[in-house]
Amino acid sequence: MAMLYMPSSFPAADLEAWFKPSARSAREQALSILDRLHILASKREDDRSLSYSLIPGFQRSLRQAIEGSGTHRTFGVPASKAESGGKRLGIEFLDQHARQQWEGILFFMVSGAAGFQPGSVRMDVGPGTKKLLHAGDLVRTVHGTPKITKEGFSFVLQETNAQVWNLLIVYLKMVNDLGMSETEVLSFLFMLGSLELGQDYSTSTLSPTQLQMLDDLSAMGIVYRSSKESRTFYPTRLATTLTSDSGALPGSDIATSEKPDHKAQKKGFIIIETNYRLYAYTNSLIQIAILSLFTKLQHRFPNLVSGKLTKESVHRAVQAGITSAQIISYLTTYAHPQMQKSNPPLPPTVMDQIRLWEYEGERVEVTTGYLMREFGSEAEYRDVLGYAEALGVLVWKNDASRCFFISHVEQVAGYLKKKKESKGR
Repeated sequence: MAMLYMPSSFPAADLEAWFKPSARSAREQALSILDRLHILASKREDDRSLSYSLIPGFQRSLRQAIEGSGTHRTFGVPASKAESGGKRLGIEFLDQHARQQWEGILFFMVSGAAGFQPGSVRMDVGPGTKKLLHAGDLVRTVHGTPKITKEGFSFVLQETNAQVWNLLIVYLKMVNDLGMSETEVLSFLFMLGSLELGQDYSTSTLSPTQLQMLDDLSAMGIVYRSSKESRTFYPTRLATTLTSDSGALPGSDIATSEKPDHKAQKKGFIIIETNYRLYAYTNSLIQIAILSLFTKLQHRFPNLVSGKLTKESVHRAVQAGITSAQIISYLTTYAHPQMQKSNPPLPPTVMDQIRLWEYEGERVEVTTGYLMREFGSEAEYRDVLGYAEALGVLVWKNDASRCFFISHVEQVAGYLKKKKESKGR
Protein backbone atom coordinates (compact mmCIF):
# COMPACT_ATOMS: atom_id res chain seq x y z
CA MET A 1 0.00 0.00 0.00
CA ALA A 2 2.91 2.34 0.68
CA MET A 3 3.97 1.99 -2.97
CA LEU A 4 0.52 2.66 -4.40
CA TYR A 5 0.93 6.44 -4.72
CA MET A 6 4.71 6.62 -4.99
CA PRO A 7 5.83 8.70 -8.00
CA SER A 8 9.04 6.68 -8.33
CA SER A 9 10.34 3.19 -7.66
CA PHE A 10 10.91 1.92 -4.14
CA PRO A 11 14.60 1.20 -3.38
CA ALA A 12 15.35 -2.36 -2.32
CA ALA A 13 17.58 -1.03 0.47
CA ASP A 14 14.60 0.77 2.03
CA LEU A 15 12.50 -2.37 1.74
CA GLU A 16 15.16 -4.43 3.51
CA ALA A 17 15.04 -1.99 6.42
CA TRP A 18 11.45 -3.07 7.08
CA PHE A 19 12.45 -6.68 7.72
CA LYS A 20 14.43 -8.32 10.47
CA PRO A 21 17.54 -10.20 9.33
CA SER A 22 15.91 -13.46 10.43
CA ALA A 23 12.96 -12.84 8.07
CA ARG A 24 15.02 -12.71 4.89
CA SER A 25 13.67 -15.99 3.53
CA ALA A 26 10.08 -14.90 4.17
CA ARG A 27 10.76 -11.61 2.36
CA GLU A 28 12.23 -13.35 -0.66
CA GLN A 29 9.31 -15.75 -0.79
CA ALA A 30 6.81 -12.88 -0.62
CA LEU A 31 8.62 -10.99 -3.39
CA SER A 32 8.66 -14.11 -5.54
CA ILE A 33 4.92 -14.59 -5.14
CA LEU A 34 4.18 -10.94 -5.98
CA ASP A 35 6.37 -11.23 -9.06
CA ARG A 36 4.61 -14.39 -10.29
CA LEU A 37 1.25 -12.71 -9.78
CA HIS A 38 2.42 -9.75 -11.89
CA ILE A 39 1.85 -7.35 -9.00
CA LEU A 40 5.43 -6.26 -8.37
CA ALA A 41 8.29 -5.67 -10.81
CA SER A 42 11.99 -5.18 -10.08
CA LYS A 43 14.50 -3.20 -12.10
CA ARG A 44 18.08 -1.91 -11.97
CA GLU A 45 18.57 1.83 -11.66
CA ASP A 46 21.36 3.76 -13.37
CA ASP A 47 23.56 3.35 -10.31
CA ARG A 48 23.02 -0.44 -10.50
CA SER A 49 20.89 -0.44 -7.34
CA LEU A 50 17.77 -2.59 -7.24
CA SER A 51 14.30 -1.07 -6.88
CA TYR A 52 10.70 -2.24 -6.97
CA SER A 53 7.53 -0.80 -8.46
CA LEU A 54 3.95 -1.93 -8.88
CA ILE A 55 2.85 -3.19 -12.28
CA PRO A 56 1.09 -0.17 -13.87
CA GLY A 57 -2.11 -2.08 -14.65
CA PHE A 58 -2.43 -3.43 -11.11
CA GLN A 59 -1.55 -0.05 -9.61
CA ARG A 60 -4.18 1.72 -11.69
CA SER A 61 -6.91 -0.85 -10.92
CA LEU A 62 -6.18 -0.84 -7.19
CA ARG A 63 -6.30 2.95 -7.08
CA GLN A 64 -9.65 2.96 -8.84
CA ALA A 65 -11.00 0.27 -6.53
CA ILE A 66 -10.02 2.24 -3.43
CA GLU A 67 -11.12 5.61 -4.76
CA GLY A 68 -14.25 4.36 -6.50
CA SER A 69 -13.08 6.07 -9.68
CA GLY A 70 -13.01 4.80 -13.25
CA THR A 71 -15.80 3.02 -15.07
CA HIS A 72 -15.50 -0.45 -13.54
CA ARG A 73 -17.80 0.38 -10.60
CA THR A 74 -16.07 -1.81 -8.02
CA PHE A 75 -18.43 -0.69 -5.27
CA GLY A 76 -21.58 -0.62 -7.36
CA VAL A 77 -23.51 2.35 -8.69
CA PRO A 78 -26.09 3.80 -6.28
CA ALA A 79 -29.48 4.09 -7.94
CA SER A 80 -30.69 7.50 -8.97
CA LYS A 81 -34.02 8.90 -7.80
CA ALA A 82 -35.49 8.20 -11.21
CA GLU A 83 -34.45 4.54 -11.02
CA SER A 84 -35.56 3.97 -7.43
CA GLY A 85 -38.79 5.90 -7.78
CA GLY A 86 -37.94 8.03 -4.77
CA LYS A 87 -38.66 5.20 -2.33
CA ARG A 88 -36.10 3.13 -0.48
CA LEU A 89 -36.78 -0.15 1.30
CA GLY A 90 -35.95 -0.45 4.98
CA ILE A 91 -33.32 -2.72 6.47
CA GLU A 92 -35.98 -4.58 8.45
CA PHE A 93 -37.75 -5.55 5.21
CA LEU A 94 -34.47 -6.72 3.65
CA ASP A 95 -33.66 -8.81 6.73
CA GLN A 96 -37.10 -10.36 6.58
CA HIS A 97 -36.66 -11.20 2.89
CA ALA A 98 -33.22 -12.74 3.49
CA ARG A 99 -34.44 -14.71 6.49
CA GLN A 100 -37.52 -16.02 4.72
CA GLN A 101 -35.63 -17.12 1.61
CA TRP A 102 -32.65 -18.66 3.38
CA GLU A 103 -34.61 -20.46 6.04
CA GLY A 104 -36.99 -21.67 3.36
CA ILE A 105 -33.97 -23.40 1.81
CA LEU A 106 -32.97 -24.96 5.13
CA PHE A 107 -36.51 -26.12 5.82
CA PHE A 108 -36.76 -27.59 2.32
CA MET A 109 -33.65 -29.64 3.09
CA VAL A 110 -34.90 -31.10 6.36
CA SER A 111 -38.67 -31.18 5.85
CA GLY A 112 -38.79 -34.25 3.60
CA ALA A 113 -36.80 -36.49 5.92
CA ALA A 114 -38.63 -35.04 8.93
CA GLY A 115 -42.00 -36.00 7.49
CA PHE A 116 -43.46 -32.51 7.05
CA GLN A 117 -46.15 -32.42 4.41
CA PRO A 118 -45.63 -30.18 1.34
CA GLY A 119 -47.41 -26.89 1.85
CA SER A 120 -47.46 -27.19 5.65
CA VAL A 121 -45.05 -24.25 5.77
CA ARG A 122 -44.73 -21.53 3.17
CA MET A 123 -41.48 -22.11 1.27
CA ASP A 124 -40.37 -20.24 -1.81
CA VAL A 125 -37.55 -22.43 -3.10
CA GLY A 126 -37.09 -22.06 -6.83
CA PRO A 127 -36.03 -24.78 -9.27
CA GLY A 128 -32.59 -23.20 -9.65
CA THR A 129 -31.94 -23.36 -5.91
CA LYS A 130 -33.16 -26.96 -5.77
CA LYS A 131 -30.79 -27.84 -8.60
CA LEU A 132 -27.98 -26.20 -6.66
CA LEU A 133 -28.74 -28.25 -3.54
CA HIS A 134 -28.75 -31.45 -5.57
CA ALA A 135 -25.52 -30.51 -7.34
CA GLY A 136 -23.83 -30.00 -3.97
CA ASP A 137 -25.17 -33.38 -2.79
CA LEU A 138 -26.90 -31.63 0.10
CA VAL A 139 -30.22 -33.30 -0.71
CA ARG A 140 -31.31 -36.22 -2.85
CA THR A 141 -34.75 -36.90 -4.25
CA VAL A 142 -36.15 -40.27 -3.22
CA HIS A 143 -39.57 -41.20 -4.61
CA GLY A 144 -40.23 -37.55 -5.34
CA THR A 145 -39.35 -36.37 -1.81
CA PRO A 146 -36.16 -34.45 -0.97
CA LYS A 147 -34.02 -36.25 1.61
CA ILE A 148 -31.14 -34.60 3.42
CA THR A 149 -27.71 -36.23 3.04
CA LYS A 150 -24.77 -36.51 5.41
CA GLU A 151 -23.22 -33.45 3.78
CA GLY A 152 -26.54 -31.65 4.00
CA PHE A 153 -26.82 -32.30 7.72
CA SER A 154 -23.32 -30.89 8.23
CA PHE A 155 -24.38 -27.90 6.13
CA VAL A 156 -27.45 -27.22 8.30
CA LEU A 157 -25.32 -27.22 11.46
CA GLN A 158 -22.96 -24.52 10.16
CA GLU A 159 -23.12 -20.79 10.80
CA THR A 160 -25.15 -18.88 8.22
CA ASN A 161 -22.06 -17.21 6.70
CA ALA A 162 -20.44 -20.60 6.15
CA GLN A 163 -23.67 -21.95 4.65
CA VAL A 164 -23.87 -19.05 2.20
CA TRP A 165 -20.27 -19.48 1.06
CA ASN A 166 -20.63 -23.26 0.71
CA LEU A 167 -23.66 -22.82 -1.52
CA LEU A 168 -21.91 -20.10 -3.52
CA ILE A 169 -18.93 -22.42 -4.06
CA VAL A 170 -21.32 -24.98 -5.55
CA TYR A 171 -22.72 -22.17 -7.69
CA LEU A 172 -19.21 -21.28 -8.90
CA LYS A 173 -18.62 -24.88 -9.94
CA MET A 174 -21.76 -24.74 -12.09
CA VAL A 175 -21.12 -21.44 -13.88
CA ASN A 176 -19.57 -23.08 -16.94
CA ASP A 177 -22.63 -25.29 -17.37
CA LEU A 178 -24.79 -22.18 -17.08
CA GLY A 179 -22.78 -20.38 -19.76
CA MET A 180 -21.49 -17.76 -17.33
CA SER A 181 -18.06 -16.20 -16.86
CA GLU A 182 -16.24 -17.30 -13.70
CA THR A 183 -14.37 -13.99 -13.55
CA GLU A 184 -17.55 -11.93 -13.67
CA VAL A 185 -19.26 -14.16 -11.11
CA LEU A 186 -16.38 -13.82 -8.63
CA SER A 187 -16.11 -10.09 -9.27
CA PHE A 188 -19.80 -9.61 -8.59
CA LEU A 189 -19.71 -11.67 -5.39
CA PHE A 190 -16.83 -9.63 -3.98
CA MET A 191 -18.58 -6.45 -5.03
CA LEU A 192 -21.67 -7.51 -3.08
CA GLY A 193 -19.53 -7.89 0.03
CA SER A 194 -18.52 -4.22 -0.20
CA LEU A 195 -22.00 -2.77 -0.71
CA GLU A 196 -23.98 -0.86 1.90
CA LEU A 197 -26.98 -2.46 3.56
CA GLY A 198 -30.15 -0.48 2.86
CA GLN A 199 -28.77 1.25 -0.25
CA ASP A 200 -30.30 0.45 -3.63
CA TYR A 201 -27.98 0.02 -6.60
CA SER A 202 -28.46 0.39 -10.33
CA THR A 203 -28.41 -2.57 -12.70
CA SER A 204 -27.44 -0.41 -15.68
CA THR A 205 -23.71 -1.21 -15.40
CA LEU A 206 -24.12 -4.95 -14.84
CA SER A 207 -23.18 -7.49 -17.49
CA PRO A 208 -25.63 -10.16 -18.77
CA THR A 209 -23.90 -12.70 -16.50
CA GLN A 210 -24.36 -10.48 -13.45
CA LEU A 211 -27.99 -9.77 -14.33
CA GLN A 212 -28.59 -13.52 -14.45
CA MET A 213 -26.87 -13.82 -11.08
CA LEU A 214 -29.28 -11.28 -9.60
CA ASP A 215 -32.20 -13.63 -10.24
CA ASP A 216 -30.35 -16.62 -8.77
CA LEU A 217 -29.11 -14.73 -5.71
CA SER A 218 -32.50 -13.14 -5.11
CA ALA A 219 -34.02 -16.61 -4.87
CA MET A 220 -31.50 -17.37 -2.12
CA GLY A 221 -32.18 -14.12 -0.26
CA ILE A 222 -28.69 -12.73 -0.89
CA VAL A 223 -30.09 -9.77 -2.83
CA TYR A 224 -33.56 -8.33 -3.25
CA ARG A 225 -34.98 -7.36 -6.62
CA SER A 226 -38.68 -6.65 -6.91
CA SER A 227 -38.91 -8.06 -10.46
CA LYS A 228 -36.74 -9.04 -13.41
CA GLU A 229 -37.57 -5.72 -15.05
CA SER A 230 -36.55 -3.66 -12.03
CA ARG A 231 -33.65 -1.29 -12.65
CA THR A 232 -32.43 -1.50 -9.06
CA PHE A 233 -31.46 -4.15 -6.52
CA TYR A 234 -30.69 -4.19 -2.80
CA PRO A 235 -27.99 -6.28 -1.11
CA THR A 236 -29.30 -8.03 1.99
CA ARG A 237 -27.34 -8.79 5.13
CA LEU A 238 -26.39 -12.15 3.59
CA ALA A 239 -24.49 -10.22 0.90
CA THR A 240 -22.94 -7.43 2.96
CA THR A 241 -21.43 -9.94 5.42
CA LEU A 242 -19.85 -12.14 2.74
CA THR A 243 -16.41 -10.69 3.42
CA SER A 244 -16.76 -10.17 7.17
CA ASP A 245 -17.16 -12.30 10.27
CA SER A 246 -20.36 -10.56 11.36
CA GLY A 247 -23.45 -12.69 11.83
CA ALA A 248 -25.47 -12.88 8.63
CA LEU A 249 -28.91 -13.49 10.12
CA PRO A 250 -28.90 -12.94 13.88
CA GLY A 251 -31.82 -14.64 15.54
CA SER A 252 -32.92 -16.36 12.36
CA ASP A 253 -35.96 -18.58 12.42
CA ILE A 254 -38.59 -19.87 10.04
CA ALA A 255 -41.57 -17.55 10.07
CA THR A 256 -44.25 -18.92 12.35
CA SER A 257 -47.33 -17.58 14.01
CA GLU A 258 -45.48 -17.67 17.30
CA LYS A 259 -42.77 -15.21 18.23
CA PRO A 260 -39.48 -17.13 18.27
CA ASP A 261 -37.34 -16.92 21.36
CA HIS A 262 -34.02 -16.18 19.65
CA LYS A 263 -32.15 -15.56 22.88
CA ALA A 264 -33.09 -18.93 24.29
CA GLN A 265 -32.20 -20.72 21.07
CA LYS A 266 -28.83 -19.01 20.82
CA LYS A 267 -27.69 -20.17 24.26
CA GLY A 268 -29.05 -23.73 23.97
CA PHE A 269 -32.46 -25.28 24.36
CA ILE A 270 -32.12 -29.08 24.55
CA ILE A 271 -32.30 -31.19 27.71
CA ILE A 272 -31.59 -34.94 27.58
CA GLU A 273 -32.12 -37.34 30.45
CA THR A 274 -30.27 -40.58 31.07
CA ASN A 275 -33.41 -42.49 30.03
CA TYR A 276 -33.00 -40.95 26.52
CA ARG A 277 -35.95 -38.60 26.92
CA LEU A 278 -35.42 -35.26 25.16
CA TYR A 279 -36.99 -31.86 25.82
CA ALA A 280 -36.40 -28.95 23.44
CA TYR A 281 -37.51 -25.45 24.40
CA THR A 282 -38.11 -24.12 20.89
CA ASN A 283 -40.88 -23.24 18.46
CA SER A 284 -38.56 -23.12 15.45
CA LEU A 285 -39.84 -25.43 12.73
CA ILE A 286 -36.30 -25.88 11.45
CA GLN A 287 -35.05 -27.06 14.83
CA ILE A 288 -38.08 -29.31 15.26
CA ALA A 289 -37.51 -30.78 11.80
CA ILE A 290 -33.82 -31.40 12.54
CA LEU A 291 -34.64 -33.07 15.86
CA SER A 292 -37.19 -35.32 14.18
CA LEU A 293 -34.43 -36.67 11.91
CA PHE A 294 -33.01 -38.70 14.80
CA THR A 295 -35.62 -38.40 17.56
CA LYS A 296 -39.06 -39.90 18.02
CA LEU A 297 -41.03 -36.75 18.84
CA GLN A 298 -44.13 -37.32 20.95
CA HIS A 299 -45.56 -34.01 22.16
CA ARG A 300 -45.49 -30.41 21.01
CA PHE A 301 -46.45 -27.37 23.05
CA PRO A 302 -46.25 -23.64 22.19
CA ASN A 303 -42.59 -23.40 23.20
CA LEU A 304 -41.61 -27.01 23.90
CA VAL A 305 -41.34 -30.32 22.09
CA SER A 306 -40.59 -33.61 23.79
CA GLY A 307 -39.56 -36.98 22.49
CA LYS A 308 -37.16 -39.84 22.94
CA LEU A 309 -33.99 -41.10 21.33
CA THR A 310 -34.75 -44.65 20.23
CA LYS A 311 -32.94 -47.38 18.38
CA GLU A 312 -35.33 -47.01 15.45
CA SER A 313 -35.00 -43.22 15.22
CA VAL A 314 -31.19 -43.34 15.27
CA HIS A 315 -31.16 -46.18 12.71
CA ARG A 316 -33.36 -44.05 10.47
CA ALA A 317 -30.89 -41.19 10.74
CA VAL A 318 -27.94 -43.48 10.02
CA GLN A 319 -29.67 -44.84 6.92
CA ALA A 320 -30.12 -41.24 5.75
CA GLY A 321 -26.35 -40.74 6.01
CA ILE A 322 -26.26 -38.92 9.36
CA THR A 323 -23.52 -40.16 11.68
CA SER A 324 -23.58 -40.59 15.44
CA ALA A 325 -20.82 -37.97 15.70
CA GLN A 326 -23.05 -35.43 13.96
CA ILE A 327 -25.99 -36.22 16.24
CA ILE A 328 -23.85 -35.90 19.36
CA SER A 329 -22.27 -32.69 18.05
CA TYR A 330 -25.68 -31.15 17.39
CA LEU A 331 -27.04 -32.11 20.81
CA THR A 332 -23.90 -30.80 22.49
CA THR A 333 -23.95 -27.51 20.58
CA TYR A 334 -27.57 -26.79 21.50
CA ALA A 335 -27.55 -28.27 24.99
CA HIS A 336 -29.39 -26.23 27.61
CA PRO A 337 -27.22 -23.94 29.80
CA GLN A 338 -27.91 -26.18 32.79
CA MET A 339 -26.47 -29.13 30.88
CA GLN A 340 -23.51 -27.06 29.69
CA LYS A 341 -22.37 -26.84 33.30
CA SER A 342 -21.43 -30.54 33.13
CA ASN A 343 -18.43 -31.90 31.29
CA PRO A 344 -19.35 -33.43 28.92
CA PRO A 345 -22.76 -31.75 28.58
CA LEU A 346 -24.50 -34.96 27.46
CA PRO A 347 -24.81 -38.00 29.74
CA PRO A 348 -22.04 -40.47 28.76
CA THR A 349 -24.54 -43.33 28.66
CA VAL A 350 -26.58 -41.47 26.03
CA MET A 351 -23.54 -40.77 23.84
CA ASP A 352 -22.34 -44.38 24.08
CA GLN A 353 -25.77 -45.72 23.21
CA ILE A 354 -26.09 -43.46 20.16
CA ARG A 355 -22.75 -44.80 18.91
CA LEU A 356 -23.80 -48.41 19.56
CA TRP A 357 -27.05 -47.90 17.67
CA GLU A 358 -25.06 -46.53 14.75
CA TYR A 359 -22.79 -49.59 14.73
CA GLU A 360 -25.83 -51.86 14.71
CA GLY A 361 -27.34 -49.91 11.83
CA GLU A 362 -24.13 -50.20 9.81
CA ARG A 363 -24.21 -53.98 9.66
CA VAL A 364 -24.22 -55.45 6.18
CA GLU A 365 -27.66 -55.76 4.60
CA VAL A 366 -28.29 -57.96 1.57
CA THR A 367 -30.35 -56.37 -1.20
CA THR A 368 -31.51 -58.41 -4.17
CA GLY A 369 -31.16 -56.60 -7.44
CA TYR A 370 -29.30 -56.12 -10.69
CA LEU A 371 -26.01 -54.42 -11.56
CA MET A 372 -26.14 -52.34 -14.74
CA ARG A 373 -22.79 -51.63 -16.42
CA GLU A 374 -20.81 -51.52 -19.69
CA PHE A 375 -22.69 -48.61 -21.23
CA GLY A 376 -21.59 -47.47 -24.65
CA SER A 377 -21.31 -43.80 -23.77
CA GLU A 378 -21.72 -41.31 -20.95
CA ALA A 379 -24.94 -40.05 -22.53
CA GLU A 380 -26.44 -43.55 -22.59
CA TYR A 381 -25.41 -44.14 -18.97
CA ARG A 382 -26.98 -40.87 -17.84
CA ASP A 383 -30.16 -41.55 -19.78
CA VAL A 384 -30.76 -45.02 -18.31
CA LEU A 385 -29.65 -43.88 -14.85
CA GLY A 386 -32.17 -41.04 -14.94
CA TYR A 387 -34.92 -43.44 -16.01
CA ALA A 388 -34.12 -45.85 -13.16
CA GLU A 389 -34.00 -42.99 -10.66
CA ALA A 390 -37.36 -41.69 -11.89
CA LEU A 391 -38.85 -45.15 -11.42
CA GLY A 392 -37.56 -45.28 -7.85
CA VAL A 393 -35.64 -48.54 -8.38
CA LEU A 394 -32.12 -47.06 -8.08
CA VAL A 395 -30.26 -48.42 -5.04
CA TRP A 396 -26.64 -47.42 -5.70
CA LYS A 397 -24.58 -45.77 -8.41
CA ASN A 398 -20.95 -45.11 -9.31
CA ASP A 399 -20.61 -42.37 -11.92
CA ALA A 400 -16.86 -42.88 -12.29
CA SER A 401 -17.31 -46.53 -13.33
CA ARG A 402 -20.59 -45.95 -15.19
CA CYS A 403 -22.49 -48.59 -13.27
CA PHE A 404 -25.46 -48.67 -10.94
CA PHE A 405 -27.53 -51.16 -8.96
CA ILE A 406 -31.32 -51.44 -9.24
CA SER A 407 -33.89 -53.40 -7.27
CA HIS A 408 -36.11 -54.24 -10.27
CA VAL A 409 -35.00 -54.70 -13.86
CA GLU A 410 -38.17 -55.37 -15.87
CA GLN A 411 -39.09 -51.79 -16.78
CA VAL A 412 -35.46 -50.76 -17.28
CA ALA A 413 -34.89 -53.73 -19.60
CA GLY A 414 -38.00 -52.79 -21.56
CA TYR A 415 -36.76 -49.22 -21.83
CA LEU A 416 -33.39 -50.39 -23.18
CA LYS A 417 -35.11 -52.70 -25.66
CA LYS A 418 -37.24 -49.85 -27.02
CA LYS A 419 -34.19 -47.62 -27.39
CA LYS A 420 -32.35 -50.38 -29.27
CA GLU A 421 -35.30 -50.94 -31.60
CA SER A 422 -35.66 -47.22 -32.32
CA LYS A 423 -31.97 -47.02 -33.27
CA GLY A 424 -32.31 -50.01 -35.62
CA ARG A 425 -35.01 -48.35 -37.69
